[in-house]
Amino acid sequence: MESRSLEPTLKVNRQFRALITAASAAVVLSAALCQAQALAEEWRWSGIERVVAVGDVHGAFGALKATLINAGVLDEALGWNGGATHLVFTGDILDRGPESRKVMDLIMRLEEEAPDAGGRVHLLLGNHEVMNLVGDLRYVSKEEYAAFADEESAEDRERGFQAYRRTRPKNSNEDWLRDEYQGKYPPGFFGHRRAFGSNGAYGPWLMSKPLLIVINGTAFVHGGLSPLVAELGLEGVNRELKSQVRDYVTQTEVLIDKGILSPTDSFYRQAEILESGRDKGGRANYIIDAIKTVLKLNDASIHGKSSPTWYRGNVGCGPLIEEDKLAGALAAIEADRVVIGHTPTLTRRVLERMDGRVIEIDTGMLSAAYKGSGNALVIEGEILTVVNEKGSAAYIPVPHPRRVGYRSGDLGADELQQILANGEITPITTPESGRRIVNVTYFGESISAVFSASPRAKGVFPELAAYRLDLLLGLGMVPVTVGREVRGKNGSLQFIPRSMQNDEERAANRRGSSAWCPLDEQWQAMYIFDSLIYNPDRQQDNMLYSIDNWQLILTGHQNAFSKKRGLPTYVENVEVRSGNKLHLGGGWQKALSALTGDYLNEELGDVLDKGRIKALARRRDNLLER
Repeated sequence: MESRSLEPTLKVNRQFRALITAASAAVVLSAALCQAQALAEEWRWSGIERVVAVGDVHGAFGALKATLINAGVLDEALGWNGGATHLVFTGDILDRGPESRKVMDLIMRLEEEAPDAGGRVHLLLGNHEVMNLVGDLRYVSKEEYAAFADEESAEDRERGFQAYRRTRPKNSNEDWLRDEYQGKYPPGFFGHRRAFGSNGAYGPWLMSKPLLIVINGTAFVHGGLSPLVAELGLEGVNRELKSQVRDYVTQTEVLIDKGILSPTDSFYRQAEILESGRDKGGRANYIIDAIKTVLKLNDASIHGKSSPTWYRGNVGCGPLIEEDKLAGALAAIEADRVVIGHTPTLTRRVLERMDGRVIEIDTGMLSAAYKGSGNALVIEGEILTVVNEKGSAAYIPVPHPRRVGYRSGDLGADELQQILANGEITPITTPESGRRIVNVTYFGESISAVFSASPRAKGVFPELAAYRLDLLLGLGMVPVTVGREVRGKNGSLQFIPRSMQNDEERAANRRGSSAWCPLDEQWQAMYIFDSLIYNPDRQQDNMLYSIDNWQLILTGHQNAFSKKRGLPTYVENVEVRSGNKLHLGGGWQKALSALTGDYLNEELGDVLDKGRIKALARRRDNLLER
């Protein structure tokens, strides 16, 4: 009998086993992904005994490690040590710093270890996670790219160079082009892009993360609770905004695969490129759909100023402006307060504002960029404490300081008052504006101030009264002002912040769109304040802005606090032009209602006469009636 070769049979068996193995692996992977997705869609927890929250890490692996060890959630071997603690990262673990990949790897491992001890690790999407996913790579450091250098080939880099070369003038020197290319797309660039893709080592993981969670009635989010949160609610924010990121990434990859886009095309060029070739014929329907999706989502709400990954109103707007928005958002997600990162705190310590309903935990952990350190917020029941990476004594969140205008040395309002009240005054100069400027020096600190003599009315100091009333209301727009005698004349000294533009300069340069608090909302607050004090002199030159955040700063109150009724003419004109009446939200109503007659006399009796205080009270009542 002729023998038969076993090779075909063995080959079939090997193929069968491979199919079974692949099928089994697929089932396991599918189950793992389903479990990860299920966990990712848990957005609310209660009955958690201990919560630890960490703000923006930005690749500062060493500082993060020390912070987590001191917070008791990490042991010296970098293993989970937190027991049933829930550890929350409020986003921006990436960019700027050198060790972002090590941070991601640590968090991924802790996510697996914590549940075995009854704990959980929550990573929320910040704006920098979203930026890395969609191709906005402005803040990726060379060190971050270098961590992915082993995962790209020479062919990847040469293919990328040839694509780049086609975008440059044909007669360009090749050596010069290669140097330029290396600078723009350092080693590891293509490995990084692959890792953050929909099938990469980190892309699917990040795209599964929520933007907002609530634990024991405390919300955690990266930027803040914007009106968009009130509109969408907890589930809507996480489902809709996550899907915008996921769809953008996957459809961009379709276009890269077809050569319509390149991995080197930044987020900000992608829409321009697609618009320029949009009418090209002969494309399959799925490519046309991908182009439409990318163009639509390039301007989606996830990227806007109202996105909870970008919003700064909880920090940048005064309580009178932000009160209703914060209350609406908290009510929509059934939370009592919110913990946020994104905006480095002024003192580089954990801060609280809005009666403790906003806790700010971005303390500039990446010291090379922000000159801060790692801090972790620990919540145990009603007790909030903060531990530092350096092992210094724990502290409770510090009240958000009043800061109207930039100043050197992080001087607080109380310190500025001391300098203005007690410092040595150098000779007065009178600029073209007519303001009398002085320099005030006290224990080595020197600041500029403007002196305003008291009007003829005895005991009336309008600029000082405006500052005092600003404090009573919590407006936060009038610079620190004190009463002071200068060259035998009674009056007031008002701090002049640095780095300012007036409204005329701002408008001419078309700036202010990046204001932490929208300009129109700041102007509305100004209208109400000027109506309360009856200020007829509001002009563009006494509307000043701190150019780091476009905070509105109000000066020019020398003719305010008259006994007139009604609204200043300029406010009436604004109402006529805009067709909108003054709107007093809940914050304003509460603050104005607190200004009783006795309270006004007690707080302003030494800077305003009785007739002006009575007129102020009448205008307060008229505003409340409106």
